[in-house]
Amino acid sequence: MPLKRKGGKGPLSPEEEAAKLKELRDSLGPLKEISQIFCTDSCLYRYLRANNWSLKKSRKMLKETIKWRESYRPEKIKWVYICKEAETGKVYRADFCDKEGRTVLVMRPGVQNTNQLDGQIKYLVYCMENAILNLPSHQEQMVWLADFEGWNMSMIPVMTAKETAHILQSHYPERLAYAILYNPPKIFESFFNLVKPFLDPKTQKKVKFVYPKEEESDKLMESCFDVDKLESAFGGRSGSKFDKDEYAKIMREDDIKMFSFWQVSSNLNVNGEKTTYSDAGSNGLTA
Repeated sequence: MPLKRKGGKGPLSPEEEAAKLKELRDSLGPLKEISQIFCTDSCLYRYLRANNWSLKKSRKMLKETIKWRESYRPEKIKWVYICKEAETGKVYRADFCDKEGRTVLVMRPGVQNTNQLDGQIKYLVYCMENAILNLPSHQEQMVWLADFEGWNMSMIPVMTAKETAHILQSHYPERLAYAILYNPPKIFESFFNLVKPFLDPKTQKKVKFVYPKEEESDKLMESCFDVDKLESAFGGRSGSKFDKDEYAKIMREDDIKMFSFWQVSSNLNVNGEKTTYSDAGSNGLTA
């Protein structure tokens, strides 16, 4: 649905949106090759939507992301660098999608296995980039599905939650379709209230609390997922579970796909041809 302009004047027309896009692109000035590849029209539209079509805010946010990506190099993070973080299955790409075909990231904070913030954030970024790599061509957003089995307040310090929220909102805007928090303990409500100020209002509205054996929750899960493919831990009928060795194999294969995309895109760009992100796996790799 098109976003409304400030002052309640109604949504922008396609022509107005295109004009905003051109303004934003022109305002960026010359970009390094890697950033030229990153800044597709779809990417710029996401930053504009995230900032209610404010050119000033969108430009500032996008410039900060470009600077971060050129320094952090998320596309260069490989499985071998973060495999320790992945051993317990605390975050992984599910082998099923939601009913709209969107990639699902499963999160299990109760099996946190490290205490180094830098490593945890690097693994989160790796998972985000991989999830985007595996989005179908008609989708730009993903789903987060969190299982709170075994979780307690000490497992995610507020500082970690704050940095996580900053990375996701600042550098991956408009990438979340919705997040389902499955069977969180009552104490999580206190934790969520501490984290909530770090989330923008749009993100807050995408967070759904779901509890097993509640009619409304069951209907929500059935509307979002094929229960035959959904893991039993989330009320589904599939016996599939995280297998670190099998997952490592899949991720190493995806690392090759990731490398190939950026190499091919770089070569195309050098030759002066237009580059899109549709060549990366199923979909684009813009944040």
